[in-house]
Amino acid sequence: MFVTYSLLIFGFLILIKGASWLVDGASSLAARYGIPSLVIGLTIVSLGTSAPELAVNILAGIRGSSDLAVGNILGSNIANIFLILGIAAVIYPVSLQRNTIWKEIPFSLLAVLVLFFVANDISINGDPIAVLSVSDGLILISFLLIFLYYVYAIAKDSNEEITPIKKRSIEITVLMITAGILGLFFGGKWIVEGAVQLAGHFGVSETLIGLTIVAVGTSLPELATSMAAAYKRQSDILVGNIVGSNIFNIFFILGILAVITPTSFKPELNFDILIVLTATLFLFLFMFIGKKHKLERWQGISFVLFYIGYLTFIILRG
Repeated sequence: MFVTYSLLIFGFLILIKGASWLVDGASSLAARYGIPSLVIGLTIVSLGTSAPELAVNILAGIRGSSDLAVGNILGSNIANIFLILGIAAVIYPVSLQRNTIWKEIPFSLLAVLVLFFVANDISINGDPIAVLSVSDGLILISFLLIFLYYVYAIAKDSNEEITPIKKRSIEITVLMITAGILGLFFGGKWIVEGAVQLAGHFGVSETLIGLTIVAVGTSLPELATSMAAAYKRQSDILVGNIVGSNIFNIFFILGILAVITPTSFKPELNFDILIVLTATLFLFLFMFIGKKHKLERWQGISFVLFYIGYLTFIILRG
């Protein structure tokens, strides 16, 4: 068991550090070749906090651990809202812009609904086995392209100053990108191996491990970013990071995974999809309860309590 726990812990550390190196190195490389910082922000940085989930899911999918992969995404999205955004609101009440409330949160809701229908389309036709196929993956990626176009249009019209990107020497840049890719690969590999061994040792499903330990572990970049944004009173960055990550997790990561390899989807995971939908709806509705367009401390506490209740239920479910 010592080896299993070591694989998980060391895997998470290497995975998260690898994501950080990759984002910094790729941003530096893009800046050196005159790529606009806007494009960098919409691509490299936006996908950076989702890199751990991407690495874990692809490796899990290739290994045949589809339950772990899908559970990781659903668990991460639930943790992002109930746990991470909840803790952030407890630290300091979070204000949301009108665009976020009426466009980005609804787009996040759309992502959950699209996932439900593409994951259950075969079951709806009478087949008890649901699969995310290549065509399903292409549908998810198509929705991601629509979202990216929307974000690009919003950013293009924005007059906010963009923080200059630090340029490093080409040698350091290449080294950081290489180290980042290796970190994502080996960190993800060790996490998947450790999670599978852990599930076997305790006699629980890979789905449960994916929904809990792996989900929270791969959400650590979002947690770190959100905590920093909460302390600095940067609500836009905080909420944008959470909502954007949830959209990328479904449309991009599950989309890529389905294109690479057909991914089985257990019917019981529909409950967890319902929880993601519920969390997103609560986030939307809370904007009109109490102080308008603000997530207050009591609402943040309720989010954390919801998450504890959810964890209790799925642990008992097994």
